Amino acid sequence: MPNHADAPQGAPVLVLNGPNLGLLGLRELAVYGRGTLADIEELCRRTAAEHGLRADCRQSNHEGVLIDAVHEARTAHRGIVINPAGYSHTSVALRDALAAVELPVVEVHLSNIHRREAFRHHSCVSGVVGTVICGAGAHGYAMALTHLAQLLEENR
Repeated sequence: MPNHADAPQGAPVLVLNGPNLGLLGLRELAVYGRGTLADIEELCRRTAAEHGLRADCRQSNHEGVLIDAVHEARTAHRGIVINPAGYSHTSVALRDALAAVELPVVEVHLSNIHRREAFRHHSCVSGVVGTVICGAGAHGYAMALTHLAQLLEENR
């Protein structure tokens, strides 16, 4: 397990959301439901607090901004929960950033990507993260943060 010594004591965990997730509650309701990104961020903050953590929630539609956030996490965060959204299937650059971060990383998808279109069945990111949670809706984020808290506790 990676060394988290570079992150300051009490550093938050990064909850990073990729493209189009800012439209949750408005787009493809049958797939993603009526919950908004703000609802998910509140769930993440509550769940993190239940485990003595803080969640730094961010969203971007821009690949470079996501990569910069991952780079920043190396020294400013204790772990990462990421929903790379469409970049899951296309971004080798985001995959490489996550591989280099040396933090525990949990990948989350609201829907079960394996029950959707064939192009969504492969995630470039999955091969470099410790855990993947998909198909649990917004609850997947709570599961991811609970798991991340356990990993951090085990490796203290």
